[in-house]
Amino acid sequence: MTTENSRLRTEFLNTQVITRDTGKRLGVVKELLVDVDQREIVVLGLRDNFLSLTGMAKYMYRDRIEKSGDVVLVDSEDVIEDIDVDVYSKLINSEVITETGEPLGRIRDFVFNIDDGKVYSLIIASLGIPQIPEQLISTYELPIEEIISSGPNRVIVFEGAEDRLTQLTEGILERFGISRPVWEREQEDEFDSLNTVRPENQLPTGIPVRAPQKQQPVKTPVRQWEEEEWEEEVPAAPQKRKVLYQDYEDERYEDYQDENVDQDAWDDEVKSEPYKGPRISIPEKKKAPEYEEETR
Repeated sequence: MTTENSRLRTEFLNTQVITRDTGKRLGVVKELLVDVDQREIVVLGLRDNFLSLTGMAKYMYRDRIEKSGDVVLVDSEDVIEDIDVDVYSKLINSEVITETGEPLGRIRDFVFNIDDGKVYSLIIASLGIPQIPEQLISTYELPIEEIISSGPNRVIVFEGAEDRLTQLTEGILERFGISRPVWEREQEDEFDSLNTVRPENQLPTGIPVRAPQKQQPVKTPVRQWEEEEWEEEVPAAPQKRKVLYQDYEDERYEDYQDENVDQDAWDDEVKSEPYKGPRISIPEKKKAPEYEEETR
């Protein structure tokens, strides 16, 4: 729900804060802190000027604002207080996920009512950086009622909240079909995770495309001798080897010429003459006389 007093956070930043009693300039608005449970802005953070990035920030409660327009009017300098800002959230760049864990993007802005500080909706995109122009990335509006709970840099919304998003702008990448919303890309990544290997690097099925060819043995080429080369390179065999072989046959014939040819050459039993050893002289043993009785 939006009203005439609803404004974007980015539009309200850098608004000057001036005291009504003295007209003193206290600084410019650089931060809006939100109580997510109450869905409203509670604290404003001030800096000395819109270029200031360092130094101590000053804080004031939103309900101390008297009037808001081109400038923010407050009663006096007493609106600046010591406030524990750690209990509140900036919401900017917080991750938005559903209760089932599906990411929807990051918060880059939100819409609120300047009078009562109520936050109406969140502006989310793939990047939660407000400095990126809306023409480059697609932005979506999510009702604040979709929030279930929140934590440090995270907001949890109901399941199916992506179906209730309202697209505000279409980024240049989606316009050319190069990119898609975050929740659609996550589904594609989950499917792609099943195939961790790129198709060109995957192994084949194991079925050979064609039967392996049997390698033929390499044949050594045989030199074809010409008749003239054969006569020149191959000398005639010497006749001396034939003569030597004939002499060897003659010698073997003479060696066995005197032997008994009728005897069986394969008979291993050789009949030898009985052994006659040398004569040994053994002395004869003399018999001792028996006992003789004495004659009286």
